[in-house]
Amino acid sequence: MTAFQHDTRSRTARYEGPIFTVFTDEVTMSSGGTAKRDVVQNKGAVGVVALDEVGRVVLIKQYRHAVGQRLWELPAGLRDVEGEGLEVTAARELAEEADLRAGLFHLLIDLYTSPGFADETIRIFLARELVPVPDEERFERTDEEADLEIAWIDLDEAVAMVFRGEITNAAAVAGLLAAARARDEGWATLRPAGTPAL
Repeated sequence: MTAFQHDTRSRTARYEGPIFTVFTDEVTMSSGGTAKRDVVQNKGAVGVVALDEVGRVVLIKQYRHAVGQRLWELPAGLRDVEGEGLEVTAARELAEEADLRAGLFHLLIDLYTSPGFADETIRIFLARELVPVPDEERFERTDEEADLEIAWIDLDEAVAMVFRGEITNAAAVAGLLAAARARDEGWATLRPAGTPAL
């Protein structure tokens, strides 16, 4: 069976902000008609499962206004520096949010976060060979990050936290489960950090 071509007939801009833009598209449907679909275009993001030599991951807990809660998350951030490679972005976010540098990065997984309405992707890296950022070089955190909590948690305990409903951030859930599976397979599923992105 040949896949139906879904063409965008028209696009109407609804909102443009510093992080995302919203459009309403009129799209041809498989049934032969058209339908309107709202689309959020996003810069994309990276996240990091930072794993130390004894099997602990670093998690951060910070306030997320959209859900009105402080959530356990991976160090992560937007791809908001023009021309910056994804591994460089991951290293920057790891240093800024967890005060860590990594000697080794691998690609763990790529995700579409909400493909029903958004084009946002997040690339999750596995970072190892960790060392602390010297005190005098640490990033000064502001806004929601000013009081973020940093915790080292055994990877298996972090996975248990997912299943107890204590970790609900989608990127953190996916990254932690993928890291545990990759570890259990002797890291055979890891890909090079520079693998082309989605």
